[in-house]
Amino acid sequence: MSFDVDIGHASERGPRENNEDFAAVVQPAPSDETRGLIAAVADGVASGGQGRLAAQTTVMSLVQDFHAVPETWDTTVALDRLIDAHNAWLAGHNRRGSAHGAAMCTLTALVLHGHSYTLAHVGDTRAWLLREGECFQLTQDHSVDHPDLRHALSRAIGLDDHVRVDYSQGELHRGDVFVLTSDGVHGVLRRRDLAALAREGTAQAASEALVRAALAAGSRDNATALVIRVAGLSAGRLEDLLLRGRRLPVPPRLRVGDTLDGYTVTAVLADNGVHRLYQARERSTQALVVIKTLHEARAGDPQERAMLAHEAWLGSRVARDRSRSGLVHVHDLADPSAFYVVYDWHGGQTLEQLMARGRPLGVPEVVEAGRAVLGALGRLHRQGVIHRDVKPANLHRGEDGRWRLLDLGVAVSGREPEATRSLHAGTPSYINPEQWLPDDPLPADAGSDLYALGVTLYQALTGRLPYGEVEPYQLARFRHDPRPPSQWRPDVPVWLDRVVLKAVARERRQRFETAEEFALALERGASRPLPARPPTPLVVRDPAALWKIALAVSLLFNGLLIVWLLFLPR
Repeated sequence: MSFDVDIGHASERGPRENNEDFAAVVQPAPSDETRGLIAAVADGVASGGQGRLAAQTTVMSLVQDFHAVPETWDTTVALDRLIDAHNAWLAGHNRRGSAHGAAMCTLTALVLHGHSYTLAHVGDTRAWLLREGECFQLTQDHSVDHPDLRHALSRAIGLDDHVRVDYSQGELHRGDVFVLTSDGVHGVLRRRDLAALAREGTAQAASEALVRAALAAGSRDNATALVIRVAGLSAGRLEDLLLRGRRLPVPPRLRVGDTLDGYTVTAVLADNGVHRLYQARERSTQALVVIKTLHEARAGDPQERAMLAHEAWLGSRVARDRSRSGLVHVHDLADPSAFYVVYDWHGGQTLEQLMARGRPLGVPEVVEAGRAVLGALGRLHRQGVIHRDVKPANLHRGEDGRWRLLDLGVAVSGREPEATRSLHAGTPSYINPEQWLPDDPLPADAGSDLYALGVTLYQALTGRLPYGEVEPYQLARFRHDPRPPSQWRPDVPVWLDRVVLKAVARERRQRFETAEEFALALERGASRPLPARPPTPLVVRDPAALWKIALAVSLLFNGLLIVWLLFLPR
């Protein structure tokens, strides 16, 4: 489900000479929805144009800079630092003095991200939430508690060197309506009238209706209303999915015909003791999907729950474009009753299943698979994600003829659970040699995925592994260069020999550095073949070889010396 909102904004100066309210909304780029939408309303509290200056600069600096902060910052941290920085600037401006008075304003800011919202509030602007027929005031005014000073503020942006901001957070539901207002609106409208007007027509029509009603009711101040209606939620943030994973129960064992939140199970696909996979049909669309759940024996394991939540988050983040990603799309679930993940269903077979038929794949098929999977790996790597388990069982050719990369269960993104990070993931025969170094093994990186794909393509062409079956830390297997695929299969062209051998080279510096470089070599093919790679020197394949040779020569020399001393005439 895409992030879908209807936004409306209206502001009038009313009986005042100038309009010192200011409001703005900035939506995230389509590729960065999890950063969130940010909206803000500010009301200048000084005369002479300085209130307008404070309101406009505060709102603009906040909404323009919010999407530039590091993604690792929590939303409240990002808001607090941005607001505090601008407050310090305004306070310094006010200390220096101005003929037009001090520049101060109130502020109410709203961030919608994933399945939650965050509010930041200073002053007497307000935020309202309309949900299921109810209207909730989400903020409390920071005004002096005295009848004669009811319009005097106890907090404002620019009032002091440091400002204390109220923060609140909550779950975001489809159908929610948020309304941000200045005191020129909520100061004269009753709550029920405000709620009724906010539901009128489009969000723009509702915001205009609120402002018109406030002025008609005798408002003596600027009147501003900003209405945001949530029609669809964005793909959940990792934090949302981790919370869901901790809170929801694991589904019980399902059988054909059972239903789960509108999905009817049509087949049981797999059960490995950790996860269960089901084929199911979605009731509303009749489309087939795959449901992945934890085995009930692992239901109480917080690490397994966190790993499945991370997998779901990655799938929704990197496979949004179903037609181009080369990955299997993860469905965003609005209000699930249990903890599970839903993938698109694609009929077809994995490369492992195709190879098991006993008939080797054609060279064009292998090249096509390699190029498609490299496109998927390139998208993963550009987003800082390492797959870590590329192998024939995870390459799938659908009934539509498209190749896709499966299973992000052990992928790392920099935000994965500790259990995932510490896991030495992958199948040993597809893991690059430097991960098996006994003294200082290197962690998996983008090159590890490219090496694993090279091993997979070699196996698809020849039915053999380039270095044979490799056991963990068994570096002796890498002391012999792999034979070119054309020696096992004469129809493999020489240019493809060179591409595959480069991909599985023992030395890291001799391999492809990026998925794009690897894909370009496959695309160019015979038109611009790679140069032949010379055999790896013995001393590189086996650093102890010189010592072994020296020892053998020494033993031979000493043997000859003994024979000469004992048996030959002097």
